[in-house]
Amino acid sequence: MVDIGGTNLPKAISSKSGSKLGKLYQRKGLTIDIESALNQIYSVLDGKTTIKKLNANSYEVIVNYPRKFCPIGGSNNSSRALIFQENVCIPYTKGFLNELFPQYKFETKIQNCIPLNGHKTCHYLLNVSPRKNSG
Repeated sequence: MVDIGGTNLPKAISSKSGSKLGKLYQRKGLTIDIESALNQIYSVLDGKTTIKKLNANSYEVIVNYPRKFCPIGGSNNSSRALIFQENVCIPYTKGFLNELFPQYKFETKIQNCIPLNGHKTCHYLLNVSPRKNSG
């Protein structure tokens, strides 16, 4: 997708896909907190999630997969890892969380991922802050 449509195409598709999943959760009446939401989106990808709340606004998220293969980014390919992180993984996660928790703004910082290091884990920091009202 990146090769055909540039970086904005996969970013928009990923964000929209995450948002659609968040809307589905809302329609089903699944009221959940941030940690439960993160556990849910990775469990369907066969990932085992460990989430540590660092403080009131920050989480450390580690997703362990059974193989050295990321369901989103594929196998080890460090030259394309950043492309997947910025245009697929992060927009998908943020789209999902933004739909469920519109009162917050989410920022992520990838520490490690399977395409980057060839291991079995995705590791990132998630910062959560209240959105400023525009009105």
